[in-house]
Amino acid sequence: MTKIPAATASRLPALSTTVTPADEGTVPAAHGVLLAHGATGSIEGNYAGLVPALAATGHTVVAPDYPGSGRTPRAEGPLELDALADALVAEAVAAGVETFTLIGFSLGTAVSVRAAARHPERVRGLVLTAGLAKPDHRTNIWLDLWLRLLDRGDYAGFAQARALSGLSPEALNSLPPAELAAVLDDSPDAPPAGSAEQTALVKEVDTTGDLAGITVPTLVVATTEDQLIHPSHSRYLAEHIPGAEYAEIATGHVPMVERPAEWEGMIVKFLGERGL
Repeated sequence: MTKIPAATASRLPALSTTVTPADEGTVPAAHGVLLAHGATGSIEGNYAGLVPALAATGHTVVAPDYPGSGRTPRAEGPLELDALADALVAEAVAAGVETFTLIGFSLGTAVSVRAAARHPERVRGLVLTAGLAKPDHRTNIWLDLWLRLLDRGDYAGFAQARALSGLSPEALNSLPPAELAAVLDDSPDAPPAGSAEQTALVKEVDTTGDLAGITVPTLVVATTEDQLIHPSHSRYLAEHIPGAEYAEIATGHVPMVERPAEWEGMIVKFLGERGL
């Protein structure tokens, strides 16, 4: 059994975690599901539609918010990938979910891969959407811009940058005025309090050394119109994780916003076919 290093785990505040049981009357799935959301996101923002779809297929869903997202307090210092991966796994075990598929989005893909590397006795499958093993120059430029705008308190600029990097051009240009105004909300309360620490962590991510050791069934979903993390990053994950399945969805960085039903269907289908 992998032991979580106490000194590492203690660096993080207690995570606010929602546990959704499988729907009554469904056949229990072989394993639970643990969710890992994206930077500047939250469980509600990234997975609100997916959680009930998973519960309807017999899965118990463990959904922790990172420090500074949802109801989890902000961290007092920089986030570390190992500590965050360990903390998510600990939340699942504390909820009585001993084994699980990790579903990661964006930063959550790196958290998921690292969790699988550190806790192979717990992780039974991976679903990685809009992910990366290590940021490239283009992604780092976007992340540096986000951090600069947050540091300056330019929340209007941050909202604009997130809209340009997060949505595909087609999706952004098709937004009705009211929805566009919501996307460009310049309230200081709009981004999660921990956005800067989460963004800074993405810049430090490097799971390239973990990929060859992943042995569980894995689905990699590339977002082909992604302006933030180019789909080549997903192709790299699929090529370097042994036996990984690769699929594409024609969206920007946030498929749960642009094509939620299609994205959720891909995940549910994979879990069902692989007995997860």
